[in-house]
Amino acid sequence: MSHQPKLHHLDLRGLSLACFEWRAALRGTAPTLWLVHATGFHGRVWDQVIRHLPQHHVIAVELRGHGRSGGTGFDSWADFGRDLAAMADALDLQDAVGVGHSMGAHALVQAAAFAPQRFRQLVLIDPVIRAPAEYHQPAPPADALHPAAQRRNRFASAQEMFDRFVDRPPYSVFDTQALHDYCQHGLKPAADGQGFELACAPAFEGRVYPNALGNAGIYASIRALQVPVLVLRARPQDPSIKPWDALGTPTWPALAQEFRQGSDLQLLDKTHMLPMEDPALTARLIADAMAGQGARR
Repeated sequence: MSHQPKLHHLDLRGLSLACFEWRAALRGTAPTLWLVHATGFHGRVWDQVIRHLPQHHVIAVELRGHGRSGGTGFDSWADFGRDLAAMADALDLQDAVGVGHSMGAHALVQAAAFAPQRFRQLVLIDPVIRAPAEYHQPAPPADALHPAAQRRNRFASAQEMFDRFVDRPPYSVFDTQALHDYCQHGLKPAADGQGFELACAPAFEGRVYPNALGNAGIYASIRALQVPVLVLRARPQDPSIKPWDALGTPTWPALAQEFRQGSDLQLLDKTHMLPMEDPALTARLIADAMAGQGARR
């Protein structure tokens, strides 16, 4: 991007959380866009979406355990929502449009319920929110790990990471520059000084996924919200893809009906990786939602 964002570190309850700010001079001239990434990603995966929204003040957060944020412990996904609410309060966020992807969209719903005065509208991109009955299933074992825990963690460079991922699902559907952004900003120097490691450690990512159904309070948050909410859903999951289709939507189809002011839009030709797959479309859908046209494509 032509103008690099400013990195902020916030000390909240002893937890250091990071966020990137674009166009600080525009704050207050239009609603702030508050962007929340998915599990395993970071705040700079939104760069190409932000490029298509040049008239807005933007803050892209990094969830605990991701990117430049600290923290590797959590009890449930509600903790990510509490972190976001604390960040919004610390930054004195006003009249924001919250945009969340996947687990980040789940956390954003909780944040808007915890700090309702901070948000005017939400756009949820393929949120990991299942049917209410699924939250009454037995919890997974405390040491349960998703296969993501076995991801390769070390690379000689961002280019090596890009070359490894460019032809591999789910990264193979990414816009080329969005994949470069993911790789460039998704690495940190290795502790032993030899090359680079993922900024979201595989062991942490592997703990997040099994807890997807551990936050039974999500529906109390959904029903408490008084703001317009657009739910964007990708194509259905393909049951023939084993062990599971990471590019199909994880969202309960009837979710939008649970919000007081919910609307639904399914993009049958797009995948769960929409913000990185088609940044221009993602930006247009956000802009349409802000203009009150969120239920059409």
